[in-house]
Formats: sequence, structure tokens, C-alpha cells
Amino acid sequence: MTSDITTEIRNNPDMPLSRKAGISWKISLPTIIAQMTSIAMQYIDSAMVGSLGADATAAIGLVSSTIWFFNGVTFAAVYGFAVQIAQAVGADNSAKARNIFRQGLKASFLYALLMAAISGAISGRLPVWLGGESAIIKDASAYFLTIAVFMPVNQIRFYCAGCLQATGDTRTPGILSVLLCVLNVILNALFIPGEGMMTLGTFSFRMHGLGLGVFGAALATGLSGLVIAAAMFFAAAVRNGSLKIVRGEKAGFQKEILLKALRISAPAAFEQGAISGAMVATTRIVAPLGTVAVAANSLAITAESFCYMPGYGLEASATTLVGQSIGAGHGRLAVSFAWITTAMGMIMMTAMGVLMYFICPAVFVFLTPDAAVRALGVNVLRIELFAEPFFGASIVAAGALRGAGDTLIPSIMNLASIWGVRLTLAILLAGRLGLTGVWIAMFIELCFRGIIFLIRMKRGKWMKAAL
Repeated sequence: MTSDITTEIRNNPDMPLSRKAGISWKISLPTIIAQMTSIAMQYIDSAMVGSLGADATAAIGLVSSTIWFFNGVTFAAVYGFAVQIAQAVGADNSAKARNIFRQGLKASFLYALLMAAISGAISGRLPVWLGGESAIIKDASAYFLTIAVFMPVNQIRFYCAGCLQATGDTRTPGILSVLLCVLNVILNALFIPGEGMMTLGTFSFRMHGLGLGVFGAALATGLSGLVIAAAMFFAAAVRNGSLKIVRGEKAGFQKEILLKALRISAPAAFEQGAISGAMVATTRIVAPLGTVAVAANSLAITAESFCYMPGYGLEASATTLVGQSIGAGHGRLAVSFAWITTAMGMIMMTAMGVLMYFICPAVFVFLTPDAAVRALGVNVLRIELFAEPFFGASIVAAGALRGAGDTLIPSIMNLASIWGVRLTLAILLAGRLGLTGVWIAMFIELCFRGIIFLIRMKRGKWMKAAL
């Protein structure tokens, strides 16, 4: 968002619907492009690992849900400060925004150090706890430990990106996210393969890598994140007028800001923990089904992410637009932006779901050479794709509610949905239908979650509390 648009939100709450839709699209587009690029690069990443065989894919797939868990509860610290920054910018108070940024930077980094220490401590036993087969335990443990080491670095990257977006600057984080993906692929090519031929889909070519395999994939992810974290910090702390660290300004912790951040972030962390924890539990359900099922489940999730990345791009925009509108004291404008971005997310994710339904066989050919993994992955993914409209509603609506500081009730809703509906059904269906049953449970739960988030939006209590 440019400063002109921020000023328009502050001074023109009665702008027409077409203008509000245009603003929503304009600030969402850089984030959506970055998210889509990220998934394209993730496909290449998965394909490089997949070329090593089903065991390598399964090793990463086994611990991926636990990585999401720790990342989710760690990155949730961003929300409490980013929402306050968006509201301060909406109120035209840059000094307050800078103060919040500095306090959040320190607090979230210390929190990430704690989470990294916990992650490292459990890395050796985690694959065993998750029921992994003996052939993949060593690689899975090494991958998880390496990702844990770089967790504080990733926290800086996500924190600075979230704060930049809160000020309306979605372009800088978008560009740097694209560069992150490109750098990650380059390092993957250097670290993962050894000397010899590599096959990605129907293409084969000779590689001259270090042959680090699964560990190389984690190392590439960590090092590329380190480089982009430095760039993201520079963009936020040096170049952004609403965030930059100014010599002489107070930088100590303030109780009011920290307590408000805790009030927003704690439910969000609980929400992320509930969702990611359910993914860990799902992995535990899938693991006994065998290496093919674990690999197919992991790659189906990777393939499906192509559909929901537009939703996450719009989620960030919804948080910014709603937060700045509330900061400016324009409740009706905030509600309007919430519905516009949610509708856009539903439409875009529906379109992506339709597209993926037809192209997913080709996607799986690219991701893995294993025919059994491809066949099972396509079958289960096509079940879930019918839930994309409601999945989009839950993603973007959550971002809009977060912009108003409403995180407690949505976190409870997510908990009830994913644990009460998805996991219960997955346990009941996995024994009878295998991995197909797990993905049927996912389809039903995503539809249910989207509906209850739309109901929450419609009732409007979240806006009354914010004002």
C-alpha cells in the first residue's frame, strides 16, 4: 500500500465499493505473487528431494507437521505487534508504530530462541514418537534439527515482513520472498544431489552437487532464510519510515504494549498450535499406513498449497486493511474491507481448486518418480479440492478478524473444528479407507470451518469489541 492509499483510508471512509475492491486487490497482488512463487519453488524443492526416492520424501514428510507446529506458535508472536502497528499507522502515529516495532523485535526473537531450544532438544526422538519406519528416522531427525537451528533467523524474517505489511508495504516483502525462493532452489541444487543424473518430471540432467540429500535440503532452507532475514531487517529497521530505528528514541519494554500483544498473540499461538498439532496427530495416524502413504500425504499437501496461497496473500491484506481502518476510527470501512477480501479469497481459491483438479496428475509426475505415490496422491488430493471455497473463507476471514484484534474466539473455533471434526473422523475412517479416509475427513472439516468463520463475520460482535 502506498502512503496515498493509507491517507485515503484515513480521510475517505465512504469510498465506493469499486475503489475498496481496487485497493484490496492492489495491496494483495504483491503478496499473492510472492506466495505463488514460493509454491512453485517448493514444488522444485520437493521434486529434488523426491528424486532421491520415497524414503527421502517420507523423512521430510514425517516431521513437516511438527515444524509447522513450532513455526506456527513462534510466528504467532508477530500478530500481536503487527496489528498494533497497523492501527497506529491508521491513526497517523508513526512514533508509536516505531516503538511497537522495536519492542516486538526483541520479544519475538527471545521467544523464538526458546522454541528453537525446545525443538533441538526433542529432535533425536521425534521421528520415533511419530511412528516413522527405521529407514527414515536418521534423515528425519537431521532435517528437523537443522530447521530448528535457524528458527530465530526465520522469526526475524517473518516479524519484519509482517510489520512491513502492517504499514501497507506489501511490495518489499513480496520481492524478498521471491528472492528467497530463488536462492533456496539454487542452494538445493548445490547441496542435495551428488554427481550424476537427476530427473524432475520428464526432464533429466546431470548435477554436480555435494550429495547431502535430506540434510542438504534443510541446510539450503536455513541459509537462504538467513540471507533474506538480513535484507528484510534492513528494509524494516532502516528504510521504512513508520518502523525505522531512530537513534535517541526510547527502546525499553512497555507493559501496555506487551500486554496487548500478548492478548492478541496468545490466542493466535494457541490457534496455530491447535492446527499444527492436529497435523502432527494426523501424521501419527498416517505413519502406520506405510512409507507410500506418508510420502503421498506429504506431496498432496505440497500440491494443494498451490491453491491456498492466494488465500494467505489476501489474509495479510485483510489484516492490514481492517487494522488501519479501525485505527482511523472507521468501523464500517473495516467491515467492508473484511467482506471484500474474504469474497476475493473464496473466488480465487475456487478457481485454483478447479485448475488443480485437472492438472494434479502432471504435478505429481513432476514431484516424484514413484508411480504408487503419484496414484495415491492424486486420488486423495482430488477429494479435498472441493472444499477450497470454504477453506478460502476461513483463511481470509481469520486475517480480517485478527486486524480487529479478535483472536480468542477464532482460535477456539479452529480448535473445535480441526480436533473435534477432522481428527475424530480421520481416526474413524483411516482404518477402513486408509489415506483416502484421512482426506475425506479433511474435506468435511474444511467446509465446516469455513461456514463457522462466515457466521462469525456476519454476527459482527468482533467489530463492536474492536471499536
